[in-house]
Amino acid sequence: MTDPVRDPAALRAALEAVEPAAKAAPESVRIVHAPGRVNLIGEHTDYNLGFVLPVAISLGITIALVPTTDRRVELTLGETGERGGFDLDRIGERTGGWIDYVAGTAWSLQEAGARLSGFRGYLMSDLPTGAGLSSSAALELATAWALAGDGMPNLEPLPLARIAQRGENAYVGVQSGLMDQFASSCGVRGSALLLDCRSFDWQPVPLLPDLRLVVCHSGVSHRHDGSAYNDRVAECNRAVAAIAAAEGPGIRTLRDVDAAMLARDRHLLDPVAARRAEHVVLENDRVLATKAAMQRGDEPAIGRLFAESHASMRDLFEISVPELDALVDIATATPGVIGSRMTGGGFGGCTVNLVRSGSVDAFRATIEREYPRRTGREPRIWEVDAVDGAGPLTTSSAHTAPA
Repeated sequence: MTDPVRDPAALRAALEAVEPAAKAAPESVRIVHAPGRVNLIGEHTDYNLGFVLPVAISLGITIALVPTTDRRVELTLGETGERGGFDLDRIGERTGGWIDYVAGTAWSLQEAGARLSGFRGYLMSDLPTGAGLSSSAALELATAWALAGDGMPNLEPLPLARIAQRGENAYVGVQSGLMDQFASSCGVRGSALLLDCRSFDWQPVPLLPDLRLVVCHSGVSHRHDGSAYNDRVAECNRAVAAIAAAEGPGIRTLRDVDAAMLARDRHLLDPVAARRAEHVVLENDRVLATKAAMQRGDEPAIGRLFAESHASMRDLFEISVPELDALVDIATATPGVIGSRMTGGGFGGCTVNLVRSGSVDAFRATIEREYPRRTGREPRIWEVDAVDGAGPLTTSSAHTAPA
């Protein structure tokens, strides 16, 4: 079916309807796109400088724009018609709204010395907010490309992701790690991405060819700007401080802690910090084990690692909710499902499921039947592809909408 988020003709027409400059000079119109992400495994390890294994997905944010010379950024949301804007020379303080992610990206790029152009833009998205699929990071990366005027950002994808992350941390005020911006910027078609969040080394890890990625939304909105996320950051830092006091200054983050060290020093931690640390230390191990299992095609091992990760997020990191647990329970009892776990920052949002290609329709039907019975909520389900990272919308990237 036609996908309006990636239909250049529809996007140009929508932009012309709200921006006379686009109609007067159609040759100046640019269209840029940034994908969302789903994380296969490695939750809350990124800001602890550990390992993550995300996938850039075929849901995302597209901006059709006309560059301007007046240093003014104005953006209209296609879904609501709401308009937001700011001056690049007077960005000002955050407002608490969606435009902060745009302004924060501009602020961070300028702090890094990038030369930016104003623009008038029209934004379309099929990436649901509150789903934990990184709509904020996709907005940041699409913005970075839009601000480049009639060219492209003078940065490689990974440095660009780090600048977008700094805008979210320092301007918006969310202490997120690098994973979301990294996946949106550096995505590789057909592959997950293994990132070492300390060294910034990364590599694509091809997905198993017979498995499909299916994302199920619990109907419980995930809020990435809430205090609970920043609380988890503080709890991890508290664990690091206690272990470093015993082990020495070489312990700077939970990446520096292994299972034996945690067992030795656990009595020094308060119970909450101990649970958080246990999750992160073992989750890092699970990421590397999942990468190895994918490379050797070991589906049973992948399933076990997904199950262990979900249980850890539920019991140790305490970021799951009953609806996510129900989705995982239903999925793991369904034939053809290799693995299922909650994904994203938690407190709502989605599960990620690896499903054999011939079983996707039956899996969808089972979730649609059983999940409302268990929870009283209606699920939303997407079968998604692994796609390339942010950039201009091209013929090859204008794929059809996910099922």
